[in-house]
Amino acid sequence: MHPTPTTRPRALFAMGRRHRDAMFPPAEIQRLTACVDVDPDHVAENLTDEPALADVEILITSWGCPVLDEEVLARAPALKAIVHAAGSVKHHVTQACWDRGILVSSAPAANAVPVAEYTVAAILFANKRVLEIGGLYREHRAPLDWSRRFPGFGNYRRTVGVVGASLVGRKVIELLRPYDLDILLADPYVSTLRAAGMGVRRVELDELVSASDVVSLHAPELPETRHLMDARRLGLMRDSATLINTARGSLVDTDALAAEATSGRIHAVIDVTEPEVLPAASPLYSLPNVLLTPHIAGSLGGELHRITSSALDEVERYCAGEPFAHAVHRAALATSA
Repeated sequence: MHPTPTTRPRALFAMGRRHRDAMFPPAEIQRLTACVDVDPDHVAENLTDEPALADVEILITSWGCPVLDEEVLARAPALKAIVHAAGSVKHHVTQACWDRGILVSSAPAANAVPVAEYTVAAILFANKRVLEIGGLYREHRAPLDWSRRFPGFGNYRRTVGVVGASLVGRKVIELLRPYDLDILLADPYVSTLRAAGMGVRRVELDELVSASDVVSLHAPELPETRHLMDARRLGLMRDSATLINTARGSLVDTDALAAEATSGRIHAVIDVTEPEVLPAASPLYSLPNVLLTPHIAGSLGGELHRITSSALDEVERYCAGEPFAHAVHRAALATSA
């Protein structure tokens, strides 16, 4: 806990202007200015020559925030807290911030909600073969024998494999509880006992991949998770199983996925890719067994206001002398997104 400020702390927006405009409409600005001294029209997109840094106590950051290195911090002697209105802080919070003892908060829990909602929708549609049936119905414009074409389709007692008990992974598990699904979890940091408490069965990754009708990726982007789903693991997937990736594109070997999907053996719902935008010639754009979306699972439109509300809650806690509810700790960054 930090001392309760005797005066209103000075705050500064440090993010892309378009993000500030989208996330902080007048009602949220009014809530913010009720507890801090901030110029709502000033957004620092470049901190190299930012005069306002001199007396800023709280930086309100989001996507597009410049890197907060030693040079920037040297011009911000009063800075005590960073409230990040987005998910990961890895792109702008540096070792210099931790060395200074600056408090850091983030909003990954708020951003996890729409990603989990997208994932659950993808799981239910995948098992029901909604996209394929919709495409065939559009093509033939007549009823077909769907059970013959898709034997065993549907969601009853299907197996869903969740890779990574991240905030999103845990939210997916929570949202899937009302359904008659069997859920497996692969995560090296989760014990069998803890997994049981979550209502899932912990297994090793290869077993999960080979036993699941849907494999959904929620692991962080780390050196050891690069191409977690390589050609070998994709080959372990059941025939007609579906791979869902709403985590990071680097978790999947794109060329290996394209080869498996082109064969028609497996299905995929892919929201993140490596590279971020695939070449126009990639078969993943046009395959009937692949749904490719342009990184839309996370917060967009009105969903951004959930993140804003979380960030404002943290600012109010700071101003009241209370600890952050969503504090970021340096040690946890090694295994987080």
